[in-house]
Amino acid sequence: MLTVEPIPGNIVDAPINTTLLNAAYTIWKQYEPETFPNSGQVNYFALFAFDATWLLIQSLKELCSKTTNSSSSCISFSNSSFCFDRHFLNSELFFNTINNMILLGVSGPIQFNINITDRIDGSFYYAQNSRISSNRLNFVPVLKYSNHDGWQEYSEGNVIIWSGNSLIPPTGGAKLEDVKLRIGVIQSVPFTMISTVTNEFGQNTTKLIGYIPDLIDLLQNKMKFIPNIELIPSNRTYASLGQLVEDRVYDIIIGDVTVTAVRREKIGFSNSIFDNSLRIIMRKTPDVDLDVFVFMKPLSWRLWLLILGITVLASILICLIERKKNRILKKERIIGLYAMSVWYTFGNLVGYGAGRLHPKTPAGRLLTAGLYILCLVLVASYTANLASDLTISKSKNIISGIDDIKSGKISSNRIGIRVGTAMEEYYLREISNGNRNYYPLKSQQDIYDSLLNNIIDVSIHDAGAAEYVINNIYCNLTLVGEGFDKSVFGIITPKQWLYGQDLDVNILSLRETGSLDNLRRKWFQIKKCSDSSSISTAIDIEALIGLFILFGGFCILSLFLFVCNKLKDFCKISKQFQNDDVSLSEILCY
Repeated sequence: MLTVEPIPGNIVDAPINTTLLNAAYTIWKQYEPETFPNSGQVNYFALFAFDATWLLIQSLKELCSKTTNSSSSCISFSNSSFCFDRHFLNSELFFNTINNMILLGVSGPIQFNINITDRIDGSFYYAQNSRISSNRLNFVPVLKYSNHDGWQEYSEGNVIIWSGNSLIPPTGGAKLEDVKLRIGVIQSVPFTMISTVTNEFGQNTTKLIGYIPDLIDLLQNKMKFIPNIELIPSNRTYASLGQLVEDRVYDIIIGDVTVTAVRREKIGFSNSIFDNSLRIIMRKTPDVDLDVFVFMKPLSWRLWLLILGITVLASILICLIERKKNRILKKERIIGLYAMSVWYTFGNLVGYGAGRLHPKTPAGRLLTAGLYILCLVLVASYTANLASDLTISKSKNIISGIDDIKSGKISSNRIGIRVGTAMEEYYLREISNGNRNYYPLKSQQDIYDSLLNNIIDVSIHDAGAAEYVINNIYCNLTLVGEGFDKSVFGIITPKQWLYGQDLDVNILSLRETGSLDNLRRKWFQIKKCSDSSSISTAIDIEALIGLFILFGGFCILSLFLFVCNKLKDFCKISKQFQNDDVSLSEILCY
């Protein structure tokens, strides 16, 4: 059997106020020497009582120093003839003063907090092993405890003798059944969300829903503990959550808390409750950027200029080679001759041909064969590159993954990082080498608002929550690249927690039975936003608007030439009419 007893700090080599202790012993020996035992035989609880009294004295002294300007005494009580109805007037201020006092007492450090009943960083215990010796029951210290070091072997090296005078510890462990647990949860979509429901009396009440509340229900049904669930204030960073467990504000904290090496050194974690990785989240880019000259991009400007030069050169050669042998070209004047040659070269260069105009000389046919070869390669290359460019433009993002961020493709002040999270640790460790050059964000909502308001371009986000958000809340956000920095979420527990094994075994049981997978499907595979893959992949007008503008220009130019020719012919006939060569009816028919 083991018993646990509180002890002064000096037993575990912690500091105590020896000056105050010696002064107290001196006063005791001076005024009541007959009751003073040897200093080593003073009961530990007497030291605790002395520290409690000393704290009250020092707190009253501090209180009175603050209320010197008050009209009443700092230790005034309400007037009442019955003593139990009398109240200390400055009780609230007195309690606040006690909570703010930090002293070194005769039993160790003294400090209190409004949220807990035991003192902070000043609790020391040892475990004593019960043994029967010479028909007497003796208690031998075997373990010692402090807030900083936890349970350790007692310095004198006494071993624990278990029941049956055995040195082998019994199997089994502490169970959480019927144990009251103060559980802190973190509001984070979709792990823990607040929902408003109407009760049977028609009143609106709030209820916690999500992956974490469902997980607590599963664990509570299996382990039979009594949960007291509290929502942790939203101004708490993830990096500071462990301190709440160390200060015993909560027994455990359950949420989307990543298990990291830095955190594991300070606090305990359970087995994994959620497999996670990091993803890049950003705004969706338009399907196609409006670019008037997109149809020109498959070939470089140097190549376009070379094609233009080849067209001019080949047209001149056709004039020189075919003019005397070709009947169609013989009839044309110099401008029409060159226009027909350009038409012939262009038609063969794009694979269309030039109608009735065919080469009549061997040199012309050889030149035409060269144009055919150019046509075969250029048209095929242009078609392939145009199709590729149009396809890529429909799914183009400013980055493709985490490697683009590491290479500096995005300015650091356009990268949003939530402060006090595992994402910040990753950024400082893998990207900026400890330089906090990112755009700081305080909450999950800040990430989405900053992206949508174009304050930042990208952010690093937990994969699970990010997938839920883009599929159900912010449909105009998207994820790019693959997941990276794989990790797990765990339940924050005290270090070497008594119930740690019981909790881990039951979490592992939920994983083996598929209960955790069912929770993941329930909360992370729902989708309200339309699937981008269901949108038509057809090329829209905007993709080739420049080509149609160019064609419109050709149409306008052709209409202009048509009108000019008509006006020219009309003027010619008008002159003939004036010379009586053409009748008025012929002009009207024209």
